[in-house]
Amino acid sequence: MDLILWRHAEAADADAGETDMERALTPKGHKQARRMADWLTAQLPEGCKILVSPAKRTVQTAEALGRKFKIVPEIGPGADEEDVLDAANWPNSKEPVLVVGHQPTLGQVAAVLLSSQPLDWEVKKGNVWWFVQRDPDDVYSLYLKAVMGPDMVMKS
Repeated sequence: MDLILWRHAEAADADAGETDMERALTPKGHKQARRMADWLTAQLPEGCKILVSPAKRTVQTAEALGRKFKIVPEIGPGADEEDVLDAANWPNSKEPVLVVGHQPTLGQVAAVLLSSQPLDWEVKKGNVWWFVQRDPDDVYSLYLKAVMGPDMVMKS
């Protein structure tokens, strides 16, 4: 199974009266999302399932891909790594899964997958971490396929 973790791009601070869920991407964040979407478009298989937190900034990040996605409240701000892994059906999903979410959750997912420890690793804004587990019954078949940031994507 392929599990791709995409942290939302740069978002503005909440304005007066605005909730955390309403925070939108900044102009820089929109640029980051477009760059990563360009890279992901060239990499993702057609059948990839895309799961997105309901926060405005994650929805805007996912929209840059131009593909259908499902909003999953269980992976919103405050979710834990098990919530993300359960939503993705890790490691048993038959199709690749892209999760667009938040820190510290995505860093915790990465840490659990690679070290089996509940650590707070950082996934930078707009970055993608791509994991592959060839055999769902063999934890030793897990590897980190790619880590990519919007600043590493060539401008088109």
